[in-house]
Amino acid sequence: MLRKSQAFMSIITLAAAAGMTVASPALAKSKSSISKTENKLLAAGFEARPANNPKRLAMLTRLPANKFVQRTNGDNVAYVYADPKDCHCLYVGSQAAYGAYQRQKQAQKIVDEQRDTAEDFQDAQWDWGAWGPWGPRWSRFGFGLHPGW
Repeated sequence: MLRKSQAFMSIITLAAAAGMTVASPALAKSKSSISKTENKLLAAGFEARPANNPKRLAMLTRLPANKFVQRTNGDNVAYVYADPKDCHCLYVGSQAAYGAYQRQKQAQKIVDEQRDTAEDFQDAQWDWGAWGPWGPRWSRFGFGLHPGW
């Protein structure tokens, strides 16, 4: 029989192992998400500039990771996106590149929403008839609830 301290340590060890199991897919997804973002940045016209010397690397780590920062110099506006962990680089783009990136993001959001909304439900055990009639429901005021609902 385990003593209380051994039982407690066993529970802690199991919880930590479960936490690592849950965290691993999240980390993989986060890297995948970052990679997709970076591909979209390149497609939109951003340029990747490597942190290939100590000074650049030090500056790169001072920026917020995986977020846009705007830099204005007179009439010129540049957008930078720092990736200090995956590619160790800085993505630099113009207003036009940033706009193209945002349009890509919006278009992908619409596609994702349409896919999620239009997903066809398939389940042999589901009884659609149990929910009443399907199709247009009319009342004396026009479109309304079916009387049986």
